[in-house]
Amino acid sequence: MVALAGAGAPILAACGGGDDAAGGGTTPSAGGSSTAPSAGASSSASSSAPSSSAPASGGSVLGPVSDVPVGGGKVFTDAKVVVTQPTAGQYKGFSAVCTHQGNPIGSVENGQIICPFHNSHFSITDGSPVSGPAQTALPAVNVKVDGTNIVEA
Repeated sequence: MVALAGAGAPILAACGGGDDAAGGGTTPSAGGSSTAPSAGASSSASSSAPSSSAPASGGSVLGPVSDVPVGGGKVFTDAKVVVTQPTAGQYKGFSAVCTHQGNPIGSVENGQIICPFHNSHFSITDGSPVSGPAQTALPAVNVKVDGTNIVEA
């Protein structure tokens, strides 16, 4: 009897839950899932479209010029690019992948680009190694100012 009740209970729960969950859960979930990504995709696409169309050159917008301080820089992690501003109005782009062992660059501090993994430091002016185990300069990345944004050319 325990086996019968045990077997009956899950079947009833499965059927009852399945009908309610499948009928109620599937329709709202599918509708909610379809609607949410579409809305998210539309929002992202809408946001991306103006950003992408904003650059006259068609390059990727990395971020606003205001994010890159004079004598410093900013790591744009998603693009794997570090942009520096050694002197006012002069922007330089470099790969944000350390030439020592391929780890991501972590920050720009005190006029140097820093890889936190093995403490390699690079010049914000030309990407050359200043200290640490890295012996090779960070490869240059073409960047330019387009309006108020830094764009990867």
